[in-house]
Formats: sequence, C-alpha cells, structure tokens
Amino acid sequence: MFPEIARDDVFRLETRRLWLRWPRGSDAPAVSALAGDWGVARWTALIPHPYTIETAERCILAARAGNARGSSLRFALTLKDFPRKFVGMAGIDATDDGPRLGFWLGRPYAGRGLMSEAAQALADALFRITEAEELSTVILTDNAASRAVLEKCGFVESERFETGFGRHADSPVVRMTLRRDEWQASTGDVLRPALAFDRALA
Repeated sequence: MFPEIARDDVFRLETRRLWLRWPRGSDAPAVSALAGDWGVARWTALIPHPYTIETAERCILAARAGNARGSSLRFALTLKDFPRKFVGMAGIDATDDGPRLGFWLGRPYAGRGLMSEAAQALADALFRITEAEELSTVILTDNAASRAVLEKCGFVESERFETGFGRHADSPVVRMTLRRDEWQASTGDVLRPALAFDRALA
C-alpha cells in the first residue's frame, strides 16, 4: 500500500512538537511501561495486558517488518525537545476495509494535543503518498478522548456496531472516517507535515 519512499527507516514525519519515526529495539522498555498501563490498554482492542518487554520487542519487530513491506506505516512518537523520549505509537495498517488508523499515547503525555498532531500527520502522509480515498478507525462508543482527537482531524462518524473485535468483542463501537475530498477541502495548499529524511536523530 505504501510506496518505496516510506519503506526505509530514515522516513519520518515532523509536527510542531513531535517526530514520528520507525520504532526501535531501544524503545521496548518504554513501550512496555506505557502500553502496559491499564488506563491505556483498556481503550484498545489488541494491546495485551499485562505487557511485557518481550511482547514490546515482538511488537516493534512486527511494526518494522510491516513498514518495510509497505503494508503498514507504524511510528514511534517522540518529543522534538527530547528526541529519544518515546511517548506513544500511531500508525496505519492495510485492512480488507481499507487503511485503518490506530494510536495510543502514554498517560503522562495525555491532554496536550500531541495525539491530534500525530493523527493529522499520518492522515496527511497517507493522502499525499498513496491513492487511498479514505482513512478509518474503530473506537469504543464511550472513548471520548479518541473521538475528540479524530474529530479535530476531520473524521466523522460513519457506522455503529453492537460489537467490535479483540478486547472489544462484547462492546459497542463506532467507525470514524476521513475521506480524501474532505481532507483536501480542509488542507487546501498547506503542506503539513514536513516529510523528513535525514538521520539527525539516529
């Protein structure tokens, strides 16, 4: 789904406060600690709980493999002021229903608008470097924080389901969608985010 330009780990995205880069093995302890927080995991369908460092290492390897194949674009989120400070993950996976956005942020970093920056950067990248016509995600109906992030980025509710998948197999969920034409109308000719290819943070 993603072109060659995105299949190398020098590919990253920049927002006002974040770098979105490929996850690395050195991120595993932070991934385990932050994603292992039940306050984070409970809102996701697939993050296991508890979340060991070994699980984090497998997750990172899978993310890098998917990025290299072009079937996904999963990023570690790091603060620009502290570029080795891992704070969460966000990415897009190819599914039978089209590109699907997923994200989570460590609780110490919540409430600052960081995830809105990351989600917007991913949507921008998808529509600029692929021919996808829409981007969607599925969240719990009572996940107000994620819904706020998505609506800020232009996503609108498109469907409701009585049950989801994974951890949410017995819970009502909502599908949120951003269409290319709606994204285009909101961005105009503004180029965001910057697509960066140097190794300054290596």
